[in-house]
Amino acid sequence: MSNITRKELKSKDELYEELKLTLQLPIKGISFEPETFKEVIEKHPELQLLHLCMDPSKDSTVGYYIPASYYTESGFQVYSGLNRRGVYHIEKEQGAYYIADKNSKLLRLYFMEAPKFYSQITSDGVAMKTIASDQGNRAHGHKIITIAYSNECALRDKGLDCLFCNINATKNRYGEQDGVQWKTPLQIGETVKAAYAEGYEHVTITGGFIPERREVDYYLDVAESIRDHLGRDDFNGTACIGAPRDLSTIEKYKEAGFSSIAFNMEVWNKDFFQAICPGKAKECGGYDHWRESLTYAVEVFGKGNVRSNFVAGLEPKDYLLEGIETLSSQGIVATATPWGPNLGSKLEGHQSPTFDWHWEVQNRITSILRKNGITYKQLSNTSAGNFIIHEIYRIEEGLINLDSAEFLE
Repeated sequence: MSNITRKELKSKDELYEELKLTLQLPIKGISFEPETFKEVIEKHPELQLLHLCMDPSKDSTVGYYIPASYYTESGFQVYSGLNRRGVYHIEKEQGAYYIADKNSKLLRLYFMEAPKFYSQITSDGVAMKTIASDQGNRAHGHKIITIAYSNECALRDKGLDCLFCNINATKNRYGEQDGVQWKTPLQIGETVKAAYAEGYEHVTITGGFIPERREVDYYLDVAESIRDHLGRDDFNGTACIGAPRDLSTIEKYKEAGFSSIAFNMEVWNKDFFQAICPGKAKECGGYDHWRESLTYAVEVFGKGNVRSNFVAGLEPKDYLLEGIETLSSQGIVATATPWGPNLGSKLEGHQSPTFDWHWEVQNRITSILRKNGITYKQLSNTSAGNFIIHEIYRIEEGLINLDSAEFLE
C-alpha cells in the first residue's frame, strides 16, 4: 500500500462535479460483470462485500466478486450496488478500474486497505468482519463502525415491513453464504475494542425491528460489554432504536453509556408514515409518539446528540424538507439517504426521483442543518454511514484532506 500521487486539491466546483457522479451511480445505476473485481478481491479477500443488513443492489450479486466500497480520486466513498440496466458501468484497464458511460471513462476508482479488525476472530470463533463494518470515510479521517446486531426484522411475521426495506430478503439471499448471524453482546464488545485499538472512534448499533422489552435489555447488555472491554464509560456510541412507548426508557440508554440516540422516522408526512412504515406506526405508538420521542430524547441527550434519518424520494420534496427544518430547529440531526427501490423490498421495480431532484434535496438539507447550527462533528457522531451530506459539509468547510488517504496500488 502506498500514497497515490495526486495533483493539487481540486477546486470547490471540481469537487462538486466529482461528488455529483457518486450520487448519480445509485440513481442512474451501475453495472459490472461477476468477475470484474476478481483480481482485486483475490489479492485482498478482506475487501469482499458482506451483506450485514440491507443490500443496495437492484439485481442479485450471488457469485459475484464485489468490493464493499471504493473511492474516487478525491476520497469520496462509493458503493451503489449492481443494476444491470444502469447508465454507467465499470471498466478495467491495465489493473486500474474506472467508472464509464457508453462514450468514455469518467473517473478512476481506488481501494483502501481493509480495517485490521476484519481479520480478527472473537473468543467464540466468529469473524469480526461479520459483526461490524467500516461505514466511515477513512479517506478523510472519518472512522466509524456500524454493527447491525441482526440481519432480519420481526415486522415481517406480521406483514408490517417498511415498504422500502429489504433486510429480510437480503438475509434470505446472502445470510448463509456470508456467515452473518445474530451478534451477542460479548462479540460486539470484543469487536469494538479491536476497532477502537486501530483508531476507530464511533460505533452505531442498529438492526431490524425487535419487541421493545427485548430491545432495551439487549442494548443495555451491549453497552455494558463495550464499556467492560474498553475499560471506560464513554464509548461514543449511537443506539438506533424504535420509539419506546414509555418515554422514560430513553433515559436508560443514556445511563448505559450511549452518547447519542436515533429514531429513524423514514418519512415525515403523517399519511405517508402510516402507509410506508405500517409496523413503526402500529408497534411504536404511532406518528405523534415518534415525534414526541425525538423531542424527549433531546431533553435527555442534548442538542446535536439525537438523529432521525429519512429516505429521500418516498414522499414529496416539500414534506421531507419540512421535516428536516422542524427537527433540526430543535437540535436534532435530521439526515436523508436517497431511496433506491431495492431487490426484495415491497417497492422493488418502482422508480426513484431523478438525479436533479436528489441533488437539490441533499444540498438543501445540508443548508438547513448548517443554518440551524448542526455541526459536522455532530453529524459524524450520530450518523451510521457516509452520506452525501457529509461530503457537502467537508467541501464547504474545507475538510477534504488528501494527505490522510492511502489507497491500494
